[in-house]
Amino acid sequence: MKLLSFILLFAFAGTLSAAPPSPMSTVVVSAAKPVAAKANAAKPVVAAAAIDLNSADASTLAREMRGIGESKARAIVEYRRVHGPFRSIDDLALVKGIGARTIELNRAKLRVGAVTAARNAVR
Repeated sequence: MKLLSFILLFAFAGTLSAAPPSPMSTVVVSAAKPVAAKANAAKPVVAAAAIDLNSADASTLAREMRGIGESKARAIVEYRRVHGPFRSIDDLALVKGIGARTIELNRAKLRVGAVTAARNAVR
């Protein structure tokens, strides 16, 4: 018991010296509890459904599309109302204020629903 006390005292006294401890004499003891893995870390990645340019409302477009706010989303819906459904994703460039960069940022998550023959005749 006295030997153990002597060793602990000697080890403690060594840490109080002015000289920095050598890497071999440094012992780090952690009292922290092990961290449990986050519950959502193991969730599978689910691909989001594509946004249909011909049926999505303005709030959905603004929420899901990069670079599109409420104002541009309303412009998309208004363009669709006036000119009919989009025939391709590239037709989105016909909406004022939407350029090729915005289309490319969102192309993977966009789709165009069924287009009627009437729309093809209008253009």
